[in-house]
Amino acid sequence: MPVSPAQSGDTPFHIAFGIDGRYFRYAGVTITSILENNRDRSFVFHVLAPDVPEAVRQKYQALEQRYGTQIVFHLIDEDRFAEYYQFSRHSQYSPAVFTRLLIPEVLKDTAREVLYLDADILCTGSIAGLRALDLRDDVVAVVSDHLETTVRNRCAALQLPADQYFNSGVLYINVANWIANDITAQVMQAIVQHGQKLVFPDQDALNIVLAGRARYIEPCWNFRYNLEFMLNGGQFDTWLPGPAVFLHFTGRVKPWHAWNLHPSRELFSKYLALSPWAGTPLDAPRHYKEMRMYAGFLRKKKQWGGWLAWYATYLAHKFGLAGRAGK
Repeated sequence: MPVSPAQSGDTPFHIAFGIDGRYFRYAGVTITSILENNRDRSFVFHVLAPDVPEAVRQKYQALEQRYGTQIVFHLIDEDRFAEYYQFSRHSQYSPAVFTRLLIPEVLKDTAREVLYLDADILCTGSIAGLRALDLRDDVVAVVSDHLETTVRNRCAALQLPADQYFNSGVLYINVANWIANDITAQVMQAIVQHGQKLVFPDQDALNIVLAGRARYIEPCWNFRYNLEFMLNGGQFDTWLPGPAVFLHFTGRVKPWHAWNLHPSRELFSKYLALSPWAGTPLDAPRHYKEMRMYAGFLRKKKQWGGWLAWYATYLAHKFGLAGRAGK
């Protein structure tokens, strides 16, 4: 087993995820990417989830042993957020998004600061600069949403100060200040109060509650990539315009999709191969909407044979012909 930085006296940095069943592998690859790019640092990873199957625990134990790190599971009662699930039911967001709100309470006796990350993030560099931030007077450090239309639309809809809207996929939290300001309770109250007005359930509510109280940091700590937008625009080779430490793949197309024709797929595959999930296949299109997107990407890339095959597959699944073909 390699000697971990923790054994050398380095103060561990706490990183947390809030996930459900199908995201365990993706979070594991995120953790792998962090460890690969920060071998001189000590970490404690916290995974908040409603249930952790034994097979998943074994994978994470293998990850611990490989890198000499620590991963702690925290089981969360799903019923705690049952009344709020209606706000994520008709969106792409899993109810697991609400789990991040419990992190400060769960870790109040463990960590002074904790970095929350979505599981659709890959780390490509050192996080030393983030660790060096002094959060003594802050509740949370965040990154502004870089899409001008998102900022403008959400600020107007939520009556927020201009240009003050952040993406909640990366939250560097001062645990004591979060609890002292009762942020979690205020966010849940905002979700109930504003209800269907919230397009991005807890993210919108976090922006309402933390308006004027969040510290904005450099985009490199949460650089968003909307792969669907890029692929639909024929941008198959476009990559980073500058240095970014955390690449955040927002939207419906993810780097673990086999039908993602962007170099981000190879980047994910690189860290997948270094993880205990090495050898597991990337995700094929699961339903007709993903099949239609894949066909569209192939068409943009002028791969006509693939486009025709997948468009036919999309039509067959959309109109229920796929099941009849085998009869």
